[in-house]
Amino acid sequence: MSFVGRSEDERRAMLARIGASKIDDLWGAIPEPFRVAGPLPLPAPMAEYEIARRMEQLAGENADATRYACFLGAGIYDHFVPSALRAITGRSEFATAYTPYQPEVAQGTLQVIFEYQSMIRELTGMEVANASMYDGATAAAEAAHLAAGATGRRRVLVSSGLHPHARRVLATYASAGNFDLEVLPLEGGRTPAAAVARSAGSGPGLAALIWAQPNFEGVVEDGRALTEAAHAAGAYSVASADPVALAVLSPPGEDGADVVVGEGQPLGVSMSYGGPLVGFFAIRKKDVRRLPGRLAGMTVDLDGKRGYVLTLQTREQHIRRERATSNICTNQGLMALANTIHLALLGAEGMRDVGLQCLERAHYLAERIAAVPGVTLAHGSAPFFREFVVRLPGSAERFVHAALGSRILAGVPLSRFDAGRPGDLLVAATEKRSKEEMDRYVETLARWARAGRPAPEEAVCPS
Repeated sequence: MSFVGRSEDERRAMLARIGASKIDDLWGAIPEPFRVAGPLPLPAPMAEYEIARRMEQLAGENADATRYACFLGAGIYDHFVPSALRAITGRSEFATAYTPYQPEVAQGTLQVIFEYQSMIRELTGMEVANASMYDGATAAAEAAHLAAGATGRRRVLVSSGLHPHARRVLATYASAGNFDLEVLPLEGGRTPAAAVARSAGSGPGLAALIWAQPNFEGVVEDGRALTEAAHAAGAYSVASADPVALAVLSPPGEDGADVVVGEGQPLGVSMSYGGPLVGFFAIRKKDVRRLPGRLAGMTVDLDGKRGYVLTLQTREQHIRRERATSNICTNQGLMALANTIHLALLGAEGMRDVGLQCLERAHYLAERIAAVPGVTLAHGSAPFFREFVVRLPGSAERFVHAALGSRILAGVPLSRFDAGRPGDLLVAATEKRSKEEMDRYVETLARWARAGRPAPEEAVCPS
């Protein structure tokens, strides 16, 4: 293939082939006001220091988590990232646009992947973990794919407690994949295990039940009951778990889950306006040949020296197409490295300490919020970890906007996902939230609740 630019003769030949007399004929569908004739209308060139100053001004207009108290969650969390992590991940042998797998030149990378797999396996209570996925949503979709292949069934039951964006990714996979999706509503904020049996009896056999721990609204699920219900229906139990919560909650693997997936952003990956992310994927040994992505292993050479190799890859690039179990193509090498370093720096006790701090801060904040007149917790006394839903006496969107004046990012209004819940606000408290910030949040909310009276159209819908 030639990469030399086209000649005038070649351009004329191409235009003639599609019936155009000149290049402007190609832009005929674009309205005249939107066309630019001549040079682009850009500002005059600036010196480097002028550009830096302008970029700082633009960045200063953002309400970011370094200058505002961040109570946002819904899948992306403001956890502390140690400076040592940034220093290590920024080293040139790691910070590359491509993940070097060649074992003769990349023993360090392969060892990191091996360590990552080992830590995720331990965190989830499972037997095997792969080298990471794009994000938690695609990991959940690949889990549905695995369960359908393993059971030979098509029906996948997904709890509405799974992140709405993950459910959309699942629906996209289902539209072109080998499984059908059915949504199981929450009852009292939790996934009803009894409903799994009812659903299983209402159609063909279930391939999988996909649930979240904690779920999207922050509530801790009964993982053992859900797994037993899935197994009673002959289906796989697939948990989408929060890795920080696993430091203090019973891992789904110990509850008998067949697949544990999740989003690794809380483990040393900055929020970065929502990306890049990294998914983890852990299974039982019996399904190792259905594992999507890659698996790095440890071995010894003829001289008995330890070495690391890519052991298993199930995509069609590496094995026969008809035997490929997934065509997902890579792991998130740098993000998985960040997860690995984060877990290594904190250790098991450090992770547990972070989890306990999240738990204590979230419950302190929820208790104080529930004491504000007119404000309630949407799910009452249901157990929660780091996140909870607050029911406000007015528009949650308006409160979020009002809280910016107190330099508070107050949470995620659930009306963004369900128009029938205008007063519900999802609030998260990580280990970074101080008592002063949480008290300021409550004072801001109390002032807003006293001053504001919801318009009729803002009235909170009954659950």
